[in-house]
Order: sequence, then C-alpha cells, then structure tokens
Amino acid sequence: MPGHGADLSVTPRRSPLSRYARWLHTGWPAGRVEPLPAVGADGSTNVPGLFIVGDLTGIPLLKFAADTGARAAARIAAEPGFRPGASGCDFDVVIVGAGVSGMAAALQARAAGLTFAVLEASRPLATIVNFPRGKPIFTYPKEMVPAGKLSIGAQVKEALVEELERQTVDAGIPVRPGRVRRIVRRGGALEVDVEGERPLRAQRVIVAVGRSGDHRRLGVPGEALPKVSNRLHDPKDFAGRRVLVVGGGDAAAETAIALAAAGAAVTLSYRGDVLARPKPDLVSDLRALEEAGAVRVRLATTVSEIREADAVLSSASGPETIPADAVFVMIGREPPLGFLRRSGVKIRGAWSAASAVGFAVFLALCVFVYNWKANGSVAAWFREHGWFPFGVTAALASSGGAWSRPSHVLGTAALSLGSAGFYYSLAYCACVVIFGLKRMRRQPSPYVRRQTWTLIAVQVVPLFLLPYLVLPWLGHNGVFDAGAFRWIADQLFPATTWDPQGREYWRSFGLVLAWPLFIWNVFSSKPLALWLSISVVQTFVIIPLIVYRWGKGAYCGWICSCGALSETLGDAHRAKMPHGPLWNRLNLVGQVVLGIALVLAGLRIAGWIAPGGAAQRAFDALQPGYYWIVDVGLAGIVGVGTYFHFSGRVWCRFACPLAALMHVYARFSTFRILADKKKCISCNVCTSVCHQGIDVMSFANKGLPMEDPQCVRCSACVASCPTDVLSFGRVGRTGALISVDALSSRTAGSPS
Repeated sequence: MPGHGADLSVTPRRSPLSRYARWLHTGWPAGRVEPLPAVGADGSTNVPGLFIVGDLTGIPLLKFAADTGARAAARIAAEPGFRPGASGCDFDVVIVGAGVSGMAAALQARAAGLTFAVLEASRPLATIVNFPRGKPIFTYPKEMVPAGKLSIGAQVKEALVEELERQTVDAGIPVRPGRVRRIVRRGGALEVDVEGERPLRAQRVIVAVGRSGDHRRLGVPGEALPKVSNRLHDPKDFAGRRVLVVGGGDAAAETAIALAAAGAAVTLSYRGDVLARPKPDLVSDLRALEEAGAVRVRLATTVSEIREADAVLSSASGPETIPADAVFVMIGREPPLGFLRRSGVKIRGAWSAASAVGFAVFLALCVFVYNWKANGSVAAWFREHGWFPFGVTAALASSGGAWSRPSHVLGTAALSLGSAGFYYSLAYCACVVIFGLKRMRRQPSPYVRRQTWTLIAVQVVPLFLLPYLVLPWLGHNGVFDAGAFRWIADQLFPATTWDPQGREYWRSFGLVLAWPLFIWNVFSSKPLALWLSISVVQTFVIIPLIVYRWGKGAYCGWICSCGALSETLGDAHRAKMPHGPLWNRLNLVGQVVLGIALVLAGLRIAGWIAPGGAAQRAFDALQPGYYWIVDVGLAGIVGVGTYFHFSGRVWCRFACPLAALMHVYARFSTFRILADKKKCISCNVCTSVCHQGIDVMSFANKGLPMEDPQCVRCSACVASCPTDVLSFGRVGRTGALISVDALSSRTAGSPS
C-alpha cells in the first residue's frame, strides 16, 4: 500500500487508471469500525439513567475501565435532583458486572452513600481471573491515576487479582449472582430483568459487562472439537504438545509466548501479512522465540479446517497441513449487542426504521430548500405568488426612509433581503457560529479554539458580510463608478440588469472558495482577467504550497465554508462516517467530478476563442447539468442532507472536485500524523472518530506516519487517543519525521 513500503511496480494486469486509483485512494488501509454502544463522555446513553462504562466505551485498558466506572457513580451522586433512597426502588444504583469498572463504580457508590447492588453472571473479576497463569499486565498509561477508590498497581495476573480482591470483595462489596437479560425504563425507574428472579428496580443502572459477548469464531469445519478453545488457563498443561494459535492481536501473541515458554511447540497463524497490532515488546519476544525454533509464525494464512490430530492452513501458495494437538482461537469477542438492543441502547452506526424515516424526511427538506435557494421551480412558484422572500424588498422600500435608499446601509440590506441566497447564507453562518461555540465547549483545546474561530471569521466576513452588505453598499455609494476602481469592479463584479444590487457581488465568494469548488468565476460568459488570474494563483500556486507543508486540511479544515459547517454542525456526528474498502473506492467519485470540471473548463476556454462554435454549444449544453447535479445535488442536498446520519464530510470526502485535486497535491505533502507505536493499544478509537473514513489505527499500530490524503487536520484522532500515541508532524528535508508538539494530543483536548 502507498506509504507502507509496498511494491508499487506496474503489473500487466493493472491498467493506468487502476494504478492511479490505487496510488491515490484504494491502496490505503480500509479497516472497519466495530459496532459499540453510543456512549457520552460521562457514560450516559440514550436511555435516561442508564450508563455504560469500561471496555464497552471502546478503550480496553484497566485504568480507563476503573476511571469510567468511578466517574459514572460520582456523576450519578452529583446529579441535581437525584435523591438517594427514593421510594419504589430497591436500590439507588444497580451495577451490572463485577469486573474492574463495575467494582470501581461500587466503591465510589459506597463512598457517596448510595444503596447499590452488583450483579455478576460469572464471578467477580472473571476476565482477569481467566487470564493465563503468570500473564504480564500492561497498566497503560503508567502515569495515569484513575478517579475513585480503586487502585491498579500490580503487573502480573495473580498479584493483580489479589490486589483487586483485597480492595473490593474482601473490603465488603457485595456481589450477587445473576444474569441480566435486559433493562427497561418503567414508571420513572429502571427495571433490571434478572434470569430466574424478580426484576430489580433502581433509579440508575451502570452497565459494566465489558465485551463479554460470544467469542468470535472462525466458521470452519472442526471448530467444535474439544481441543479447540478460546481461553488459556495454565500454559504448563500443554508442555510438550503441538499447539496452533490463531490471531494477530495481543491475546494471540501472549498466548503463543506463554505456551512456548511452558515447553509447547507453537504455530501462530495470522491472516495479515505483518504482525502490527501486538505491543512492540510482545513482537520482540515472538521474534526471539521464532529464532530459537520455539514458535513458527505463519503470516498471510487462514485456518480452513481443524481435524483430530492436525489443522489445515490456507495461503496464496496453497493448503498446508500442520500437526495440532490443541488449537487456541484468539481473535477477540463480540460485544453484547443483543442485550444492549433489548435494553433500547443505541448502537453506533446502527439504523432503525425511525432513523431511516428521519433521513428521508430531512433529505426531502434539503431538496426543497436547495431548489428554493438555487432559483429552481420552488423559487419560481414562490416568486410568482409573491411569497417569502421575493416580496420583502418591495415591502421595505414602500415603507420609505432609509430602507428605500440603496446608498444607506439599511437600503442595501433591503435589496439583499429579497434574495433567497441571503437567508441561506445567514442560516449557514448562524449554524457555524452556534455549533462552533458548542464545539469549543466540548473540546476546550487551543488548537480547536484557533481553528473554530478562524472558520467562523472566514464564514461571516468574506462569505456573508462582504457579498451581501459591504460591497453592495460601496457600490451604491459610487465607489466603483470611476477610475481604476471601476475597471477592477468590472473585472470582478460585472454589471447586470437582473440583480437589484446592480453588480454580481456574489462572485466575491471566489476570494475564499477556489476553483473548481467554486467554478462560476471561470465559467463566465466572457473572460474576466482578474478572476482568471486569481483562480490560477489560488488553485495552482497557493493551495499546493500550503498543502505541501500543512496538508490538505490547511484549506479544508481552516478556510473552506464546507469544512466550516462540517467541523461545527457536523462535529457531534463525525463517528458516523462509514469505513471500509467499498467506501474507500467511492472516494474516487471526486476524481470523476474533477475530470468533468476540467473538461468544462477546456470547453469554456475554447468557446471564448471561437464564440458560437461546437465547444461553446457543448459547454452551454453541459453547464446546467453540472450546476444542478454537482453544485445543488451533491454539494447541497447530499452534502447537508447526510449530516445527521453519515457525518458532515460526505461531500468533502466523496465528491468535492477541489478536494479531489488536493488529494493529488497531498501525495507530495510533508504533512503527517505521527505515531508512537510503543503506546498504541490498537483500540481503534482514532479510526472510529475520523469523519474522512481514514483507518488511522492501521498506521498507528505499525508506528508509521499517517499520510492518507483524505486527512483534514480536524485533530479528532490526535485528541481522542487514550494513550497519547498521535501527534501532528511533517517530513523534514532529510526524510526525518518532525513532531509538532503544539498540535499534539497534550493540547488538542478530548473529542465528544
């Protein structure tokens, strides 16, 4: 893959177009995001009073599990209006799960004086108890001190279990056996449905079960044989035996190492071509054991069958039979999505009938609004009947006074108030400002504040005040009537009879929105020398220079009005962007739109040279379709209509022609997101919050600089990383990677 040291040599079977697509988009990692519950920063869910903590929040670390459990209990105790001991409830809080996060919540609840019950289907601290004997415990981050009373210090399984039991079970935290089937809100309280018992009623419920669903399965013949297991208890039981371990994460690596150290002959099979996910120390230990002949690592292989005495591995070179007295399938576990759905908890990225209807209704509303704004059939109907806003100017003028004098600022405003575009731009600015302020409250970091205020300023001043108020007011006061100012105005804002302001001041959008995002200063009926010069310098000089140093996001994330709405209104929805190979291929839609824009530009220039010729006629035939399909349809209706269901970057990622051009520039950029592999725990949080669909984790867990050209410098992945793995940086002249500490996660804040 590009940037990963992969072989990019030409093969006879790959066309130039497919090589280009792979170089630009399809060769990059395209990992998917695991479905997990939608959980707020405080553990809250869409079910009032139900909180989720621990591993189900997406971060598989003991210290974070303890921290989230304690904070949820503290948050409940501090809720305004929360009254312990309310009548009609068995407990103030029911805690489902007696793992680290559940026990931390219980200790905090007891400290706050709340009545509580802890329910556990297995045994307290079962996940840790079931770790292999002598398993090292990685208590990342080492400097972190979790909230609450539960401390985690031991670094070996047995010592950690003893330490945790001393603080919880032995300290008097009662644990009741019971398997919870669902949680239902009824009569102002939450009912916890426990198998074989009457429901327990509680004011609040904390779910701390972790990813305790079913172990993932290979789905191959023989997987049900007794010799196949998903859990290693004591490695010494397998001394002298031939063991196959399947998987490529920490659990698989630890299992292989523990078995080899106990005297087993181990084969590790992993479907990937590199062991990127395990921690560096584990990879080093595996390599040492492989060199010593204690472990065989078989990469790029999959298990196709398990038999009584052996197993069959498949690879590009064909099937291979290996002896296997025991098989450990260590490929992870599925989260308890069935339990969560029965309890009414929303799953990240999941759709329901209600969400589908909501999406259809909002998309239909966008069709109406953009037709109205773009002077389509809806606007024609409104104008014919004198409906809003087409009668506003006349009504204000008839009132007399300043409203009727265009040279007065109110008279200038009166003319703009008769335009649908004015109200659309005003609403756009309002969204950027309001949701920008909310974003800064959610993420109070210097980087986010600077970025958001910059986006607000660019949106409000040059993209609203300038075209609708400032320039028209200057024009109505004669500033553009004589001398050099007249020539400049004629080149930038040609006079027109259809615009009540007298000139096409809307063209000033081109001062910020470069070609081919904003095409109309180039696709004009006659050449406008200043706009052509500005467009060439913007698109082919300034933007390449800033992309070279700061990446594509220097424009998309700090200047562009599409990015302004995406980073503000779309901020709370960034985790909804679909990920995976199919969606990466759809990135190429933007290249198609860019190609069409280039063709139209060529026809437009040819039409200037030979007016009335074939090129002119072709342009006149194609240009309206581009306007309605790309400008109105993709950029407007689809781009905005998908905000609340697919993130705010659908247009920016998939179809924007300027973004498509900048993707090419970005392949030569020095900008990178750097990763400290030693800290990466492969939690996939960075990928899940990327609203450009980038598989950030695939770079981070290899320790490689992230150079996918889709990146828009939003800082979400940097800020969300729980172990401070990522930082903004660039490649120096010598090829060295330079970290930019001012933009690292230490200052980037935390995403919503």
